[in-house]
Formats: sequence, structure tokens, C-alpha cells
Amino acid sequence: MGQLVCNQDKVNELNIEELIKVCPFGAIEYTDGKIEVNAGCKMCKLCVKKGPVGVMEFIETETKKVNKDLWKGISVYVDHVGGSIHPVTMELIGKARDLAAVVHFPVYCVFIGYHIKEKAEELLQYGVDEIFVYDYEELKDFRIEPYAAALEDFINKVKPSSLLIGATTLGRSLAPRVAARFRTGLTADCTILDMKENTDLVQIRPAFGGNIMAQIICSNTRPQLATVRYKVMNAPEKQFNSKGLITVCEIAKTKLKSNIEVLKVVKKKTEENISDAEVIIAVGRAFKSEKDMTMIEDLAELLHAQIAGTRPLVEAGLIHAKKQIGLSGRTVKPKLIITLGISGAVQFVAGMNNAEHIFAINQDERAPIFNVAHYGIVGDIYEIVPKLINDIKSSVIM
Repeated sequence: MGQLVCNQDKVNELNIEELIKVCPFGAIEYTDGKIEVNAGCKMCKLCVKKGPVGVMEFIETETKKVNKDLWKGISVYVDHVGGSIHPVTMELIGKARDLAAVVHFPVYCVFIGYHIKEKAEELLQYGVDEIFVYDYEELKDFRIEPYAAALEDFINKVKPSSLLIGATTLGRSLAPRVAARFRTGLTADCTILDMKENTDLVQIRPAFGGNIMAQIICSNTRPQLATVRYKVMNAPEKQFNSKGLITVCEIAKTKLKSNIEVLKVVKKKTEENISDAEVIIAVGRAFKSEKDMTMIEDLAELLHAQIAGTRPLVEAGLIHAKKQIGLSGRTVKPKLIITLGISGAVQFVAGMNNAEHIFAINQDERAPIFNVAHYGIVGDIYEIVPKLINDIKSSVIM
């Protein structure tokens, strides 16, 4: 790490304009007789290399090294509502076990709530070494202050090297609070996690609209935090001979105070979730009208499938935003996905490439979707889909 420093005594009327012009981001300003660097600075150091000699200087700052030996274990935050555990938790436990095996770390879970000890016992069947339970009435409903305080207490006492949190509504609220308290890094919506032998967590996620895969490492901070979407990782199978422990933790109730008072909890109406679907028919920009969608609805009914799609279909009002697949939509992992008229941009593929079977139909034989599809047909969807519907109906009748 480092910082740009301006030697104000070397600034004069002859070089001010030269210095300001050399910055391509407009980050250098002359205010009240002083040169200042604003938030637009990208640390490109052009002002040092090509600006007036000696005016701008880049000074390396000493980074405080973390003692990695004090931080052990891969931990998973148990995401739940009223004790009903979100399945993303089991997926994260599976990934935590893989990561822990590389560096011979234990796998922990931290479970925060009220009357949850019995539910914690169920998690032991997934191969967790120890579950830390914070069971207080003040933690009955999710409120950010007490939940963050409990998670902070867990980290201070156990010192896990890494903490994995589901990228759910609650997880996305909680993770940044905890990261800020420990002044540590947080990588959101990771699609790949790996572990170095020096216990650095390699966090990989799409960046710049999905055009590149960014590899992020927090080598000088602990704990390492990452959030992961549902249906990205694989849940482990249950083990009925688990030897894990349950530790009930204590925390001062004064730390569990909140400025939020929960007056009433109303259950959301159950909706179809494409992330849970086993069969999906995904449609792309080749479809232009609601009339076209009738054909897809017929196919979906025959296959007991859910209909999903890409951003253009959402923007056209042909599918609901909750049915969008991709980086800005949902991640899915069905047994079968049929893509119709979808080119296969990286933003879309990132949300569905873990499907067991990918079947693509597209008129363009060079469409990127064929690079990830297990089966593909090059042709007009308006000719192929009706034939597919008739063939399915015929086979059902026979």
C-alpha cells in the first residue's frame, strides 16, 4: 500500500497547469493555494512519472502483518428464519469441508437465534466439527445490531481463518457489518473458492459485467469473508455417525440491544423459485411478444418446468424479474435446462453453467451457448419447438 504526497514547496505558477493536465482522471486540483488529490485518483502514478519533477511523490506505507497462526478453522454462518435453515448453509458446509481439507482446519458453524439447539444437532450430520450456538430471546427475530454483535463475539473467541456467508437477503445485510468491524475484506457473490497452503482464501467472482473473473485474496487481514449465492456450491451427503460438538456460547445481553423493535412478522406468500426448479426452459431475446410465450408455456407444462429468461425478456415485460437468470438475476442448478434463442453471454452462463444437462437451440451456430451446452440444435426455434411439443405429446400418448 502507499499514498501520493505533494511537495507543496515545489509547486509554482509555471508547473501548476502542467501537473493538472497530466492526470487523465481529473484527480488533481489546485484549491486555496494548495495542490490536492481528490477521490478520482486511480493511483496510476502518471503525476509522479510524467509530471513536474519532484512535485508528486509516491510513498510506500508499511502494512501491518497479521499472524495467521492465531486464526484457525473455516466457519459457516447458519442462515435461517425462525430456525428453518436455508439450504445455502448446507452448500457452504460442503465447500468449507473441501477448503479445510487443504490446510487441515476444523469446520465450524455459528448458529444465532432462539430455541435453535435441536436444529443445530441436525447440522452435525453434514460433517461439521463444532457448532457454536447463540441462543437468546433477543435473537428471536433477525435484527442487524444484535446479530452482528453475536457474530463479532464468535470471531473474537474462536478466531476462524475464513467465514462463509450465504448471499441471501439476511446474509448480504450481515456480512458487510462484520467485515467493517474487523477492518477486513469481503468478496460478494463468489462463484469459486479455493485455499492456498498458507491459509489464504482465494475468492473468485465475475467482474466488469462478467467479462473477467476476478481473483481476490486478503493476505494481510483475518478473518477472510466471502458471500456465496444459493445453488453455486454442492451440499454434502448426510453422515449419521457424526462426532461433532455443540457449544452453547454466552454473551452479555447488553450487547444484544437493538434500536429496532419487531412488532409483527408476516410470512411471505410462497412463490415459485427458479433456483429450486429441477427443469427450466430459458428464453432469450429471440422472443418478441406474449403470443410467442404461449408456445413456451405449452412446452413447460409438458415437462413440468419453470420458465425463466434473460434481461431483455425482463425489460420487455415478458417475464418477471425474479425469473431472470444470470449475474444480475438468479443462480440455478437444475437437472435440465433448455435454452431457446439465447446467445450465451457470460452474464447469463455464470448463472446456469452448473446445470446437470444443458440443451440449447439457437439459429447461430457460432453462439457461445454451444460452448457450455451438452446438447445443441442449430435451427429456428419457431420450427423446432412446435415439433418438440408434438413429439413429447406423441410419446406420452403411446
